[in-house]
Amino acid sequence: MLPEQRKRRIVALVTEHDGRSVAELASDLDVSKATIRRDLQQLEDQSLLERSHGGAVPTTTVGREQPYGQREVQQLDAKVAIAERAVREIEEGAVVFLDSGTTTLEVAKRAPESIIAVTNSPVIALELEGSERKIKLTGGTLRHRSRSLVGPSAESFMERMNFDLLFLGANAIDSEGLMTPDEDEARIKSLMVEKSTRVVGVADLTKFGERSFMRFADLEAIDQLIVDGELPSSIHKACADAGVAVTGAPT
Repeated sequence: MLPEQRKRRIVALVTEHDGRSVAELASDLDVSKATIRRDLQQLEDQSLLERSHGGAVPTTTVGREQPYGQREVQQLDAKVAIAERAVREIEEGAVVFLDSGTTTLEVAKRAPESIIAVTNSPVIALELEGSERKIKLTGGTLRHRSRSLVGPSAESFMERMNFDLLFLGANAIDSEGLMTPDEDEARIKSLMVEKSTRVVGVADLTKFGERSFMRFADLEAIDQLIVDGELPSSIHKACADAGVAVTGAPT
């Protein structure tokens, strides 16, 4: 494994486990503790994690990812407002990809019966169960922290598919693009964007101006952003320059 690949894996492991010791990382990656200590120092210098006694923890701004259960109850009014506006973008009979996430879950709850729904979220698939909608799951390995399916099987599924519309989530959005703290999530999200005719980002205002570890899409790749209020001026200007339509859904 190349040094940069190893460092990316270290950040992913520290994020996934909410902290990891030097000994655990050395065992995970089959390298010496001295190598891990050097990597941790360099990653801390880049603000990608924070050193702790005997190991590292996620930084408060990059790589930090709250468990799904916590995110599910946060900013709920904003997510509902975004979802109610988002479903107006769905055309009759469209093939719609619903990215995993708590905002896209609210979109799924309100999606019309006529769509063919595709998702990498078992939570969303179960929410849609019992309706007349056709539902397809990507398959893959369950990432417990986000309750999403990732990995080679999910990526292979995506390579064979095309979608009319994507509702896309992100952990952080700045004036350059959309980010997530996990490398596997980044790969599957990039494929979602690549395979979709139209891409609609759905995110509450707490996501804007934040940073996360892996950038998976530039703003130019997004057709529309649906948000719960007014964006920071720098990001609003960047969206205008990139040709992204910004739609407010005030709560």
